[in-house]
Amino acid sequence: MSTTRIQLAFAIAGSVLLGAVAVLVVIAFVGGDGGTAPEAAASASASDDASGLRPPFIPSSSPGPSAGPSGSASPGPSGAAAPGRPGGGARIPAGVVNLTNWKLTLPVAKAGSSKAQEILQPQLANYAISPYFTVNGSGDGIVFQAQAGGATTSGSGYPRSELREMTGNGAQEASWSTTSGTSTMTLRAAITHLTTVKPQVTVAQVHDSSDDVLVVRLDGPHHLYAEHNGKDYGDLDNNYSLGTPFAVQFVASGGHIRISYNGVPKVDYPISSSGDYFKAGCYTQSNTSKGDAPTAYAEVVIYRLEVAHG
Repeated sequence: MSTTRIQLAFAIAGSVLLGAVAVLVVIAFVGGDGGTAPEAAASASASDDASGLRPPFIPSSSPGPSAGPSGSASPGPSGAAAPGRPGGGARIPAGVVNLTNWKLTLPVAKAGSSKAQEILQPQLANYAISPYFTVNGSGDGIVFQAQAGGATTSGSGYPRSELREMTGNGAQEASWSTTSGTSTMTLRAAITHLTTVKPQVTVAQVHDSSDDVLVVRLDGPHHLYAEHNGKDYGDLDNNYSLGTPFAVQFVASGGHIRISYNGVPKVDYPISSSGDYFKAGCYTQSNTSKGDAPTAYAEVVIYRLEVAHG
């Protein structure tokens, strides 16, 4: 083959190679699947999300517990909602409500006795017992249940699954006066079940050193009111439906206890008392002597519970 023909062959081969390279560059720029470069990037991003390689998106504006010393969460008011998962998801009652300054009375007899068992701190911080004191299915409420045949305290013939206000991180029993300072309890709750023969339950109360002072009670199926010693001191709701959440606030100050229901003032009860404390939960107002079966029960769900003193 002559030198001229060899040079011509190399020139043709070089032109073909350069053309192929140009085609590859174009394909790489527009994307081999016919999409644009941004579409290809979006596809890769979606693939990363699906494979779990990328962390979940957390909005920078999402609220969280305020930082205290050493980055710990600062405590809020006694009984304020505990830091938990957004939208619920708590696994134990202390994940729904801050139980630091509370103790629990159960309708279960303590060992070697027929009287009701108490759960105090620090045990209460990680405590649950089904069905008496547990978390609802959505993890945003504490379920309190007391059966008519349950154990009772020495001062009552009725069973309860109920919280009692404490102080000093649960070490001492709270004691205050309606005539000194201002004491407030706010709760959001729903009554979900009642005993059959005597369908009555107490949800919240102010108690003094010897007896209840003023309570919120449901006489089933519909009458929710403020009560003391069998007397109606003000209707909260005459058409209550089981399972409906409601908000109640007690404010004790200046020798009065005032109760608001769903933000509306309903009761103003003048009373001077001392040795006072708050209670909240399910205090079933029936027992087997009233005709209810031992397994008949009342049930209350509490979604929010806060106490403040000033």
